[in-house]
Amino acid sequence: MNAETELSTQEPTTPRDTQDAVLSGVLAELQWRGVIAQSTDLLELDRMLAAGPVHFYIGFDPTAPSLHVGSLVQLVTMRRLQEAGHIPVVLVGGSTGLIGDPRPTSERNLHDRETVARWVDSIAQQVRPFVHFEGENAATVVNNLDWFGQLGALDFLRDVGKHFRVNQMLKKDAVSARLESSQGISYTEFSYQILQGYDFWHLFTSLGVRLQVGGQDQWGNLMAGVDYVHRVEGESVHALTTPLVTEASGRKFGKSEGNAIWLDASMTSPWTFHQFWLNAEDEKVVEYLRLFTLLDREQIAELEREVAEAPFKRTAQRALAREMTTLVHGAEITDGVEAAAEALFGKGDLQQVDAGVLLDATAELTGGEVEVGTSWVDVVVAVGFADSRKAAKRLLGEGGISVNSQKVTDPEGAITDADFVGGQVAVVKRGRRTLAAARRAG
Repeated sequence: MNAETELSTQEPTTPRDTQDAVLSGVLAELQWRGVIAQSTDLLELDRMLAAGPVHFYIGFDPTAPSLHVGSLVQLVTMRRLQEAGHIPVVLVGGSTGLIGDPRPTSERNLHDRETVARWVDSIAQQVRPFVHFEGENAATVVNNLDWFGQLGALDFLRDVGKHFRVNQMLKKDAVSARLESSQGISYTEFSYQILQGYDFWHLFTSLGVRLQVGGQDQWGNLMAGVDYVHRVEGESVHALTTPLVTEASGRKFGKSEGNAIWLDASMTSPWTFHQFWLNAEDEKVVEYLRLFTLLDREQIAELEREVAEAPFKRTAQRALAREMTTLVHGAEITDGVEAAAEALFGKGDLQQVDAGVLLDATAELTGGEVEVGTSWVDVVVAVGFADSRKAAKRLLGEGGISVNSQKVTDPEGAITDADFVGGQVAVVKRGRRTLAAARRAG
């Protein structure tokens, strides 16, 4: 390390500044898409990116087995920067994941090393489809446990800790909020920003990284790294944050009480993932198209026109759902999800729908368990379309019940093995739109 220099006093470029700044290249594209929330000297960063390939990094802490949709802004931004010729370094925080970035409300639960290690491997694989790992600007995946695992406590305190000023660390929003709470904050979580600052220095000295990208709520942690590199190396590096995206209600995007939309198909099914985007509000869908998709300006402008002129068609939402499901799960799975939706709500053949997709699609439908050979009358009662056998007979007699899109023409008949798609579920429809699931008993 070089002799200590004065602390960097860079102020963030604000969102208003980013709108007014005249930028070029990839930053101009990010500006148009609304991706830039804050930055260190934005014009200087623009000049640096224009001058040649820049190593940049984005960090993901393994706080769960999967990333969720809130991480997609970072993943897609990483892809845009790489497509512009820059070199991504993906940091999965095997060390920082053991500590936890402090939340404004309460202390995080610490997970054991084995669990965090599994999550590191999972997330390292999950980010791979978003960037390429061959060619002149190939991406690299790193784990900060590789360098922190070699750093002793005394070395950390003497060689790293002395460069951080507690008065600056206390200004971080989450830290100040916790200090004012009855719970306070542990030294473990308080030290998180030192670890993230050291990450930037390590990647600067080992790989030449000069830019860190993160979420807007990470500005204090990003600046810890900018300041640390400046103090120790006398060099200027940059930080850029992306906005925290919300739903129209103001709720944090992609998360609700214990019900995040995960990127892992085993945690959130592709059907549910697709439906999440399909249900985007009209007032937010164009924003999401800009932030998250790889569609170009002309395509987005046309979809914006559709929202203004014919919102009931939900053309923009369907495009958003298709683009995002394809990006995360692939075109083949997306085709299957769309085929299931058409069969459920349109005129498609449910018998041709993948059984797994259909199970996901019907998982939240009301319904009930029935056995092969159960009369249609009892099926209608079991799925909740009638509260008595008499009412069920009337519905069947009026021709108001269909199974797997085929009208039941024999009210005296019974459900057969062939009616259960994939041997597991039959979709019962009352009228044109009301659906329920008859799930095979046993």
